[in-house]
Amino acid sequence: MERYLSHIIHKDLTQKMVLLTGPRQVGKTYLSRKLMDQFKKPVYLNYDNPEHSRIIQKSSWPLEADYLILDEIHKMKDWKSSLKGIYDTKADELRLLVTGSARMETYRQSGDSLAGRYFSHRLHPLSVGELKGQMPPDEALNQILELGAFPEPFLSGSKRQAGRWRNQYFTDLIREDIMDFSRLNEIRSIRLLVELLRERVGSPLSLNSLAGDLQISPHTVKKYLEILESLYIIFLIRPYHRNIARSLLKEPKVYFFDTAYIKGDEGVKLENTVACGLLKNCHYEYDVNGNRMGLYYLRTKDKKEVDFLISRDDVAEEMIEVKLSNKSHSPSLRYFKERYPDIKAVQLVKNLALEEYDRERDIHLNRASDYLARLA
Repeated sequence: MERYLSHIIHKDLTQKMVLLTGPRQVGKTYLSRKLMDQFKKPVYLNYDNPEHSRIIQKSSWPLEADYLILDEIHKMKDWKSSLKGIYDTKADELRLLVTGSARMETYRQSGDSLAGRYFSHRLHPLSVGELKGQMPPDEALNQILELGAFPEPFLSGSKRQAGRWRNQYFTDLIREDIMDFSRLNEIRSIRLLVELLRERVGSPLSLNSLAGDLQISPHTVKKYLEILESLYIIFLIRPYHRNIARSLLKEPKVYFFDTAYIKGDEGVKLENTVACGLLKNCHYEYDVNGNRMGLYYLRTKDKKEVDFLISRDDVAEEMIEVKLSNKSHSPSLRYFKERYPDIKAVQLVKNLALEEYDRERDIHLNRASDYLARLA
């Protein structure tokens, strides 16, 4: 199948080099190699391959190449300076795509040696929106809830195969990627933190509480969370407070890029899936269309909460509550809508026969699968 960023990246390659990041095994190499079909003399080089690494270091790929993929190049010493030199001296007809894991995204953010030379894209797992041409939205949503949205387990169609993939995936992440960010004696604490987070999806996180459970400092918990975010294992959503004075709590909520990895009932997994779909759409709007989108949640000191809020240029645009079956309007959603009438209010329900619009309260009641199908 063609990934949702393929045609965008192909177009961007005509203007600058493209840096493609994202979680392990999300399909970055697959996407980049599929684009080889659209060029006459493409070249794929992976820095993990000893022969390829020598070619990259010497810039000795064929001169007639018109499409060059450099995979995992961020593992090379001074990779940004080398990449700058490659780009500045390449032939005009050569298209350059650089792919790597989340580590490349982290390293890219430090320094400006590549400024003005690239477009950046973040590839996400599959979503209901991306799959809408392949299967009905309800079927796609149910399969994501059961198998997760990473391509290999999803396309296997087998819960057993998905479980085997997931065990190996997280073993490799901890053994290889996390070791790049932390010391060996910290691995156990990070493992335990991940296990705790799997049971706290969708709830405000207390660093002090996590620190007590792990017998480490809150500062260290914060550091570990940043590592897990950098590796695209989790993402944090923070409370929105601009122009909403009572929503002052600072605790973030945690979600996993792999919905099937979390521990919780179907309602929790549904909320995680919606969070992934919204974040993917926000990143798409930012990377592709240049729209500065933000994903937050709403919560007051007296615990009135709405699951998600989407902002554009720091202005609240849409608030979203997620329910498994209950079509009755959330009291918190009504509360915020009454006080902030300019913000669109949507309640997503998985098991909903018909979509409705309450004109009096100005609240939209949407099928979760159909809403997600309209996103990237």
